[in-house]
Amino acid sequence: MLDNSPTPLRTAVIADSDTRWKWGVLAARRMAPAASADGFLLRGRATPTPRQLAETGVGVEVAGEVTGPEFTERAREYDVVVLACVGRGVQALLHGLARLERRPVVVTGYVGVVYEKLPDGLLLRHGADVVLANSRHDAERFREVYAGIGADAASVVEAGLPFLGGKPYEPDATRPYTVVFAVQPSVPDSRPERAYLLRRAVGHARAHPEREVLVKLRSRPGEHTTHVEEAPYQRLAEKLPGGLPANCRLVYGHMGELLDRTDLLVTVSSTAALESLHRSIPTAVLTDLGIREPLGNHYFLGSGCYASWDQLDAGELPEPDPAWVARHGAADPAYTAVRARIAALTATERPPLTPWLTPRTAPGFLPPLLARYGFAPDGSALRADAVKESAARRAARTVVRRAARGAYRSGVQRVAPLIRRMGAL
Repeated sequence: MLDNSPTPLRTAVIADSDTRWKWGVLAARRMAPAASADGFLLRGRATPTPRQLAETGVGVEVAGEVTGPEFTERAREYDVVVLACVGRGVQALLHGLARLERRPVVVTGYVGVVYEKLPDGLLLRHGADVVLANSRHDAERFREVYAGIGADAASVVEAGLPFLGGKPYEPDATRPYTVVFAVQPSVPDSRPERAYLLRRAVGHARAHPEREVLVKLRSRPGEHTTHVEEAPYQRLAEKLPGGLPANCRLVYGHMGELLDRTDLLVTVSSTAALESLHRSIPTAVLTDLGIREPLGNHYFLGSGCYASWDQLDAGELPEPDPAWVARHGAADPAYTAVRARIAALTATERPPLTPWLTPRTAPGFLPPLLARYGFAPDGSALRADAVKESAARRAARTVVRRAARGAYRSGVQRVAPLIRRMGAL
């Protein structure tokens, strides 16, 4: 008997950080459930450690750590590739893939809540066959941006966060009431504000000794993630007077497993809030530091989730708005439209990729971006010596900038006050 079942798609994921690795692999599984994805790491600053990869819980082995040009050569072997990288990395890979005679279907998107640099990030992703939107709200915003510059918006497809799932929330009287504070590497970014939030979490634990307060960390000191963490909570905790109380702990691990025993999720603006809302876990988006664009908590306007530590200390719980939850991606993710688009694209000869950003539309921006990832302006691979020279120049610039910042800080903090004091004599 002939086997008429469709051949599973050959799928590859390339990621440049732990969170993007998790998003890319899980998105690939949603798009092609019968396929097994090969995973590649894009070599760079935030290349995740084995520990970080293990904590994502996706269970996919790394097929290799590659440069941009190396991946574009490997991409010939696949039907679909998922570019789970920062926007500039996506743009560079798009130009490399555009040179292939036979190319795979190219998918990209955002790891979580999209609250800043929307036009910038979307233009860097333009040119992919599929730009995944995590919610109806995001899909509408994405199409509006593309329409505003006259770019094709057909690539935008509403899907959902691929890691939503887990059992719905049910109170459990057999264990302590558990509060999880989901921290972020760069929100807020100042040491005093981060220290304040940690003190308030510790204060909540002391005010409620019957509760367990867990501070969910993203990385260990020295590890890189999607964003740079200038003031790790581990270091801040070491300086707390009296240390952490017995019912307050710093924890690592898979967020999904932690949510299985969470009774209240607290965050500033982490995507973990959407995971929590999806499970109907009480969720608080903190207002202690205001509602401000740099914090990203303005994304939750209308959600009903805002609360301060004072309110949480007093036992108040936010009430989420169901319509907001459904519109902003915390409902069940549906990949039906994505699968249909990929099926249509894999069934035909695909036209060349045409990113909006080109050496003609952005001559002062694109060539240096491509060079940073090892590509020439036409998308071909740079010579090895040119790549080394470019890397050496970047390293030299970094040293000079650090020295300049140090001199500036010294001038502001030491020299200027001394001059003012001498002038007052």
